[in-house]
Amino acid sequence: MSGDSNVEVPSDEVLASMGREELARLGAKLDGVELVEYGERYEPGSPADKHAERAVSRWFVLSALFGLAMIGIFIWWPAGYQPPGSDKQLMYALYTPLLGVTLGGAIACLGVGVIALAKKLAPHEVAVQQRHIGMSAEVDRRTLGAEVFDVVDKTNIKRRGMLKGTLGLAGGVIGLVAIVPVLGGFIKNPWAKGAKSDLWVTGWAPVAGKKVRMAQIDGTPVRPEDMAAGAIMTVFPGVPGGAKMSDSAVMLIRLRSDEKVKIRDGQQGWEFGDYYAYSKICTHVGCPTSLFEAQTGRILCPCHQSQFDVNDGCKPVFGPATRPLPQLPIALDEEGYFIAVSDFHEAVGPGFWENGKHPAWKASPKESS
Repeated sequence: MSGDSNVEVPSDEVLASMGREELARLGAKLDGVELVEYGERYEPGSPADKHAERAVSRWFVLSALFGLAMIGIFIWWPAGYQPPGSDKQLMYALYTPLLGVTLGGAIACLGVGVIALAKKLAPHEVAVQQRHIGMSAEVDRRTLGAEVFDVVDKTNIKRRGMLKGTLGLAGGVIGLVAIVPVLGGFIKNPWAKGAKSDLWVTGWAPVAGKKVRMAQIDGTPVRPEDMAAGAIMTVFPGVPGGAKMSDSAVMLIRLRSDEKVKIRDGQQGWEFGDYYAYSKICTHVGCPTSLFEAQTGRILCPCHQSQFDVNDGCKPVFGPATRPLPQLPIALDEEGYFIAVSDFHEAVGPGFWENGKHPAWKASPKESS
């Protein structure tokens, strides 16, 4: 930068006495820059100047509106799961796309506004500069700072109330958009429904007092004779949309009749003969645990290698999981199909602080039936 031998470098005292525009022009000379054209784009206060300001401000207003829309949708949109066929299913399906469109619109409009600011309001400049090699001297650093602030001065942002207001509004809303997912947990009360709150209830909860059948992914109900000894089947609640309920996938397992099985305390009778039902969602981070080794009675989670012992109440015996897979109480209905006697008695999936303290693991051999 300051390697141009044709330009005299002033002393520190002279530098300290120079104004911002003087420093900016000195910096251009020291950089070997020839300013072919330089100056404000429009006469301050002219119709063209005001038109350009309004054009830029519109993008910042749009950015703020998109951001506010995203925040409003995140907080107030009815995002609870709705099964196919429900008159509210469209509202549920639109939730995630609307979040993406509004957030994307807020960021895009802010970016376009900044580009428009540079094109419409920043000083018009045509410069020719030779690139230099090596580090910059102290005088170069000072003059560069002066050049940057001189551009800000000539953009006249200080006197543009509309531009400052809309830019501040857009920036503030974008900031809120960034933190609203974190604050959402404080705004929305996940326990507003008490014992029927979404984190406690799955698709296996009785519907209008009627117990829910187990069904395959195509909706076919399941009978005991559909499974061979040592087999496993993934089943879902036999209700509309049951196969899409991410917290309700269950492994129905038929053990061999000669296997020794321990029953977790308080869960006696939750099985039906040699048939047991456990949540398919790993208690570590929620991956699907459906790799069953019948010879050892182990269920493996493929994500982080947690293993659960089916012969001991799906107790974790290897890997990072610390909680057993929740067991679903099952029975047969009057037509011989498997049903869930009730919903799970503990939260499925990864642990969270509202789970409470679980008693120490205790199990006892299954009584002969």
